[in-house]
Amino acid sequence: MSVNERIPDYDLEEMLVVTAPEQLRALADPLRATLLELLLERAATVTEMAQAVDRPKSSIAYHVNLLVDVGLLRVVRTRRVRAIEERYYGRAARTFYVGVLSHSEDKQVVAAINGLAQATAESAAAHAADDLRCTLVHARIPVEEVRNFWAQVQELARRFAQIPRSGDQVYGFVAGLYPTDAPTLPDAEPSDAVNRAVPADPSDVP
Repeated sequence: MSVNERIPDYDLEEMLVVTAPEQLRALADPLRATLLELLLERAATVTEMAQAVDRPKSSIAYHVNLLVDVGLLRVVRTRRVRAIEERYYGRAARTFYVGVLSHSEDKQVVAAINGLAQATAESAAAHAADDLRCTLVHARIPVEEVRNFWAQVQELARRFAQIPRSGDQVYGFVAGLYPTDAPTLPDAEPSDAVNRAVPADPSDVP
């Protein structure tokens, strides 16, 4: 695959485990989260990012420099334009994974990094227009299967992010996996007991 066909168009790590307080605070800011999301498409200059989010270039430069300082962004290439060196920025990793936290204040910051909450707000208009594709399923499964399933979801998200850009509409993809107190059935009877059970008469079903 050529550089022009890659999404994004620069090399980056697949995952970065984020635990430092300054990194967590950087991720919790909505504007910085948007800038990071934009750079999943391709590397971009401060000017391009400012145009995309309709903010002053000076403001975007501040946020970009902060993200660079905490190790979430980096300069991936440069080019010279009329004696001025333009810097193109990219993410440090495709996925930022919030690791184990030891301080309650860090956990409070992470509470603000809730993609499901953001998706709820963003999807309201699509729901009203009957253009929302959504599913919610509960399942009682062991933690090992949770890890395996989530790895598959992350791979699906990577595939979504790498679809070539075209068209006029931006779509959001959100996935969540979380413990709940949803009801569950009791454990099933042993298989031999089930096999000995007499099938119910359909006429007896109310």
